[in-house]
Order: sequence, then C-alpha cells, then structure tokens
Amino acid sequence: MTTTASPTKDPKQYPALRNLQFSPIREGEEQFMVLWDPTGLSKEKLVLPLNYFFIIQHFDGEHSLAEIGALYLKRFGEFLVPSKMDQLVVDLNEKLFLEGQRAEEAGRLARESYRQSPLRRAAHAGRGYEADSAKLKKQIDGFFTSEEGPDFKPSENAGKKIKGLVAPTYDLKQAGPIYAWAYKELQEAEQPDLFVIVGTASAGLDHVFAVTDKDFETPFGVVSADQPILSQLKAKLPEFFEDDLCHQAEQAVEFQLPFLQDIVGKKKPFTIVPILSAFSAASLGDPAVRQSVDQFLTGLREVLAQSGRTYCVIAAGELAHLGMRYGDKAPPTDFSFHRCMQFDLEMLKPVEERQPEEFANYIRKEQDQRRISGFSPIYSLLRLIEAESGQVLRYDRGITDQYNSTVTYASMAFF
Repeated sequence: MTTTASPTKDPKQYPALRNLQFSPIREGEEQFMVLWDPTGLSKEKLVLPLNYFFIIQHFDGEHSLAEIGALYLKRFGEFLVPSKMDQLVVDLNEKLFLEGQRAEEAGRLARESYRQSPLRRAAHAGRGYEADSAKLKKQIDGFFTSEEGPDFKPSENAGKKIKGLVAPTYDLKQAGPIYAWAYKELQEAEQPDLFVIVGTASAGLDHVFAVTDKDFETPFGVVSADQPILSQLKAKLPEFFEDDLCHQAEQAVEFQLPFLQDIVGKKKPFTIVPILSAFSAASLGDPAVRQSVDQFLTGLREVLAQSGRTYCVIAAGELAHLGMRYGDKAPPTDFSFHRCMQFDLEMLKPVEERQPEEFANYIRKEQDQRRISGFSPIYSLLRLIEAESGQVLRYDRGITDQYNSTVTYASMAFF
C-alpha cells in the first residue's frame, strides 16, 4: 500500500498513507483488516472494519476528504459524517501511518539513533525464534532432526568449497527445517570466513540496495560486519548506504545469523557483509534501475575480488505469495497451490543453471503474477558467484492468515 502525496496539497485534506502492509482477519462472522508498518517506524497495529478500509484505500494524496466521502456514499449508500473522517486522519497521523512532517521527523530521529548505536539489535528474538541462547541452540538442533529437516546422509558436495546458499526469510518457528537443508550443506562444506548476505527488503527501498556497516546482535552474541570490505564499498558506492535504517526492522539478514554462528562460529571467527535489496524482474527493463543494479553488483564484485578472500553469498528471500493478504480476490485452493509449486520449481531451473537473466525473463513472462519477493537477492547471488553447480534442496510453504494466504520458499546450494 504505497502512496505519494502532492506537495501542493494540504495533507489534512489530501491525506496519504505511508507504505503499510495489511492482512484480512476474521472474528466470528465479521471480517476486518489489520494494518502495520513494515519499516518498524511505527510500532502500532490498527484493526479496521471493511468500510473504513475502503476509506483509507483512497488516502493516496490525490483524493480529498470530500471526494472520498462521495465515493463512500456511492459504495455503501450512506453518508459519512465529516468529523469521523477528520478523526480517522488524526488517529492515523498519530500512529505515524501517514506521510507528512510527523513521520518525516520520526524517521530522521530513528535514523540518527540507529547510526549512533554500536550494534544492530536483535529485532525478532523472542518472536521469530527463541531469545534465550540455550533454548535457541535446542531449537536449531531440532530443525535438523525434525521429520521435515535434512536427512543424515552425507552431502554429495561434502568437503567442497561452497559458493552460495538460498534460504527463506519466513518465521523460523515454521520454516526452520527448510533453513536447515541449506545450512547442512554449509556444515559439511569447506567453509569460508566471509559471508555476503543479500536479503529482501520487504518494506521497499529508495535505492535498489541498502548496505549497513553495523555489527549484528543475536542471542548467541555479536556477529561482526566486515569493516575493511564495507569501508571500501562505502568509498566506492556511498549512495547505497543511505537506506541503512531499513536494516533495523527487517528480518532477512537476522534470521540467517544463528545458523552461521552455530555452524561456523563455533569453529572459527567469521564476518558478514549485510545487504538488503528491493527491485523486481520487470524493473530491470527500466534503464535507470538496470544501471543502478549493475553499478552496485559490479562494484561489490570488484571489492570482493580485491580482498583476495573466498566468500559465500547467502540469498535470503521467499518465492510466491498467494491469497487475499497479497491482493488476490479469493483464498488459494489445493489446486492453485500445486500449480504454483510446479511454476516455482520450473522458475528455479535457470537458478540451478546459474542464469540470472533467464531467471528474470521467466518472471517477466508471467508478469510476476505470483509476486516473487525473493527475486532481487537470488538474482544478485547469481551475479556475484562463480559456481559449477546449483541444486534445489527442499521446497515448502507457510500459511500466513486465517484465509490460507500462502508464502512459498526453498533452500538451495551452489558449489
């Protein structure tokens, strides 16, 4: 839900929602929409009845409150008291859900606070995974030994130099065994001490990539960012560090770290280059986007090559998004999910074959109807590694709401 307000219009009369996410929920026979801010700038959630959700869908900076009231009358056949609309605007602004001075100032203060902090704090510990280190260790071990986890047979790539992994960003409590399939390959491989993690920026970015030079905290301790490489990258491409605040709330990088600490960190020190990305396959047809993507990936490859170090790229992202939460008019059925699974696995063939442009072409041909949110990190991985083989290890899905909205994801390894 992205909107842009016109600077010439009064934001009180032409309100514009920030980039919020929403999901349908059901209480008894009634349906509501819950809204939240994926950037974490606002910690609030808002539950709205469907008629009020209709109203805020027109908070795009272009419709006036009077125009929205007229649309409401036409849609529901009843007059909306202007004072109720005014109060809704006040409430949304108070929650930092609207574009404007209040949200801009809150963003400025949040950015200053993040940049002054010595660490990127663990934002999802206790929610997406266990916050206690002993419990987290037990939880991770359980992912490897569960029925859905990897079997105990040695990997056919055991002892080889690992070049890349694809892992989910979905809640570890549900998708943990799928992560384990990827990290078992790392466990048995010849491990580097540098990991370039490229994750999906689910809230979007002003630039196509966002790099942070912060060390990351987890219940297992602190994961060090590779300062020499990040310093060189910042000197070469400073604009890609401007969106660093987005790392504060995003889970993509954070969810990979306990596995790295457990598998690599207990053997030797390692460092990371934490990156978030946000561009679509279709957007690569825009010369400006293509130039920006090429500039960053080329510059990063040069810095990595100059370091002389071996590294592994981890692409943290999900695949398809189906259902009402993601814009479909009806919940997915078993048939639609199985068709999606067939398309996903077909789409991942050029990924296995290390063909980034063919991967992008596949998604463009289907007009990204299945909303492949992990495109940008997976595409970036394919541009950054030199591997002889790639393989899908495991595939699964998660259910995200009462209406069976579905997210699919996979684990992959490259050698």
